[in-house]
Amino acid sequence: MNGKHLGKGSTNPPLPKGKLRLYSMRFCPYAQRVHLVLDAKKIPHDIVNIKLSDKPDWYFQRNPLGKVPAIETESEDAIYESLIIADYLDEKYPQRPLHPKDPMQKAKDRILVEHFSKISTSIYTYLRDGDDSFDPILTGLDLFEKELTLRATQFFGGDVPGMLDYMIWPWIERIDSYKIVAPEKFVIPKDRYKKLSEWKKAMKEDEAVKVTYIEPEFHAQFVNSFKAGNANYDILVK
Repeated sequence: MNGKHLGKGSTNPPLPKGKLRLYSMRFCPYAQRVHLVLDAKKIPHDIVNIKLSDKPDWYFQRNPLGKVPAIETESEDAIYESLIIADYLDEKYPQRPLHPKDPMQKAKDRILVEHFSKISTSIYTYLRDGDDSFDPILTGLDLFEKELTLRATQFFGGDVPGMLDYMIWPWIERIDSYKIVAPEKFVIPKDRYKKLSEWKKAMKEDEAVKVTYIEPEFHAQFVNSFKAGNANYDILVK
């Protein structure tokens, strides 16, 4: 998982028999979504990390958009875009279902994922420019605080994390790193999000989350290297 990121001039390692391949980038929240689904459902897979600032030519044969995540199957079919991959995996591998069985609840959860995409966009814009108001981020989080209160469950998925939990987690994991990168900008009132704070603590104990979790200090190092124009993808490589 923490292997070196491959760039131009590299060759794609052979796909191991009996496994899916996930093309990833260790600090990408969209790729982490797929890691979480694979690990929650215990799907055998291997990982190839891609250096996004210097993408290998061969990678565009797997994903013409050149983005991560993408998965490759034994038949050499490739699928990309995190939500599409997550849905495919949940349907293809029925063990540990992540989507709600009820179609209406599934639709409502997907709507919440769309709402969260506005929060993640606002976070990046705010950290980059600092000119926009912080209020849209807080208002967006209010929606999820209210939703957890209404559901009266530990996770959005109930007693265990479900698809909605895993699809929004990568950005919540990074919140503490944003406080390191921009402490004067990123201030979240503690008492405003009691349910989300409890949820965040519980998510950190989830086995799938533990596999990919990165400490805030390392996330902050990556963000700072990226902002400096020299993204250090291999911070975690030993």
